[in-house]
Amino acid sequence: MQFSVISLNVLYAVIGVVLMYVAYRAFDKLTPEVDFPAELQKGNVAVAIFVASIFLSIALIIGKALG
Repeated sequence: MQFSVISLNVLYAVIGVVLMYVAYRAFDKLTPEVDFPAELQKGNVAVAIFVASIFLSIALIIGKALG
């Protein structure tokens, strides 16, 4: 195994996680009337599915961008 390939993959993973967090926080700021963590604690399945779809969409976009 080449150390450079492993380190590059770890770097891409870290960048992906950071971009996912930034995108989620931006989406959270754009929808101030919905408190996602509170709704999830109440067991709102619709909000859970919505947040999961946001994460999947952002992950697909970031994955294609990092290539």
